[in-house]
Amino acid sequence: MARSSERSHWDKFWERERDLSEIYDNDDRIRVEVQKRLDLNGLVTLEVGAATARDSVALAEDGALPVALDYSHAALKLARTAAEDKNMTLLLVCGDANALPFKSDTFDLVFHQGVMEHFKNTDSMTDECIRVTKPGGNLLVDVPQTFHVYTVIKKMLIAMNAWFAGWETQYTEKQLSKYLREHGVEPWSVYGKYFAPSLGYRMLRETLIKVGIKLPMKPVIIPTVHRFRTKIRIAVEESWLGPKTAVIIGVFARKPEKQ
Repeated sequence: MARSSERSHWDKFWERERDLSEIYDNDDRIRVEVQKRLDLNGLVTLEVGAATARDSVALAEDGALPVALDYSHAALKLARTAAEDKNMTLLLVCGDANALPFKSDTFDLVFHQGVMEHFKNTDSMTDECIRVTKPGGNLLVDVPQTFHVYTVIKKMLIAMNAWFAGWETQYTEKQLSKYLREHGVEPWSVYGKYFAPSLGYRMLRETLIKVGIKLPMKPVIIPTVHRFRTKIRIAVEESWLGPKTAVIIGVFARKPEKQ
């Protein structure tokens, strides 16, 4: 039977009785990578498939004007809590990524992370994201990268019908850039990111939680070793190897100005 990622998977995931702080985030990479490239002050942003919307909240802290969209009511409840905890104003919208409820040419930046890989047909969502982006504005697509052990583990779990999201794919830097060009936007910057802590530690922690044992989310056993490993990880991420070997890649693509 063909696997797919359904709304029920995400409602079940976000309805778990887990504190938001106990769910791994993306190490603030969206804010960090956007900050490197764009001025956030006054930037009108849309996060598609926002889930807890922690990325939108982070952008708001740096001056952006964010809108966050998701189709899971359970996720949007957590997003509201995340915004209230930071005393941030965040417009939350329940909607379909394949039919965004916004006018064309509205946002300076449209982004999604951990979303597109769950769509077997990505064209409609991508076209919608580009439609609502202003001419000269940017689309940021953040997805799993193909050449990583994460892909092997994921494929095995999907085959056993044990993957939390039902189904998921992955992309190489070249594939993703080519795909975005085919949809009329021009890729101009890319990044690669590894998990910190590692994938192995995260899997162990999630397994032990199920039997009532809670390990630290981000362990630091020997500080000097931890700092050294962090420096090495960042150096590799920022080299040419980063986008080709990291677990996550992100591509910024610009929408052409109107002629």
